[in-house]
Amino acid sequence: MHDILIKQFRHYLSLELGFSENTLQAYIHDINLFYKFIFPQKSIKEINGQDIQLFLSELNDIGISSSSQARILSGIKSFFKFLLLEEIIDYDPTETIEGPKLGRKIPSVLSVQEIESMLNAIDHSTAEGMRNRSIVEILYSCGLRVSELTELRISDILFEEGFVKILGKGKKERFVPIGRDAVKYLKLYLNDIRTQVRVQKGFENHVYLNRRGSKLSRVMVFTIVKKLAEQAGIKKKVSPHTFRHSFATHLIEGGADLRAVQEMLGHSSITTTEIYTHIDREYLKHTIASFHPRSLV
Repeated sequence: MHDILIKQFRHYLSLELGFSENTLQAYIHDINLFYKFIFPQKSIKEINGQDIQLFLSELNDIGISSSSQARILSGIKSFFKFLLLEEIIDYDPTETIEGPKLGRKIPSVLSVQEIESMLNAIDHSTAEGMRNRSIVEILYSCGLRVSELTELRISDILFEEGFVKILGKGKKERFVPIGRDAVKYLKLYLNDIRTQVRVQKGFENHVYLNRRGSKLSRVMVFTIVKKLAEQAGIKKKVSPHTFRHSFATHLIEGGADLRAVQEMLGHSSITTTEIYTHIDREYLKHTIASFHPRSLV
C-alpha cells in the first residue's frame, strides 16, 4: 500500500503541480522519512495533528534547520492534500499545523498579453477547443480553484444576475461576477457542444464534461492548461491556479478593493489575499525601473 501511494503521489506532484525531478525526489524522501517515524505505530487514517507535531519536534531536536523543516512540512501537507483529494482519508490532519515563519512566496502570474496568447492558441474548430476556451475564460474571469471548476454545476450559473455560485473550501458558498467573454463562450459551449455529449448518469448538472460524458478530472484541466501554455510559447510554469493568481493580481493592479478581492477568491482571512498587494508593488517597481527617466540606464 505504501509503495502504491508513493507512486500515485509522485504522479500527482509531477503532472498536477509540475515539480522538477529534484523537487520530486526531495518530497518523496521526506514522505518516506515521515512514514518511518509514524506508520509503524499507526495506519494512515489514524494520523492526527499531534502526530505531525511530534514528528516536527523530532526534526527540531536532531538539529534540522527551519528552512528544511518548512520544506518537509510542505511535502507532508501536499501528501495529505493528495490523500484527501483521492478520498483515501476523510480529513486533513495538517490543516492546522504551522511551520517556521520564512516569509511568503509571491506566486507566478500571467500578463494580459500571455493570457491572450493562450486563448489564441486554442483550436475553435473542434468541440474540445470550444470547451477549453470556456474553461480558460471561466478560470480567469472568476478566479476559480481547479476543484471548483470541475464541480461547477449548470444550476450555479446565474446568467440573468451575471454571477456564478461557487461552493469553495469548507463548503462555503460565494457569488462571483462572471465577465462578458466568459458568458459568451460558456453559452456557446453549453448550447452547441455540451448538448452533443451523451451524459453519464450522475453528471447531468456538471458544466464541464469529457468525451465520455462524465465530469472533467483535475488532471485533465492541468493537462489542458499546460498544453496551451506550451503552444503559446510561454516558458514559465502555468497551471489552472496561475489564472486565479492572475485574476487577483490584475484586479489589485486595476485598483480593486482588497476586501472585494478577498470575497471573490473565497479567502477566510484577508492576510492570504494581501500577498497580491506584494505582487502589485513588484509590478510598480518594475514599471518605474522600465519607464522613469531617472531609472533608465
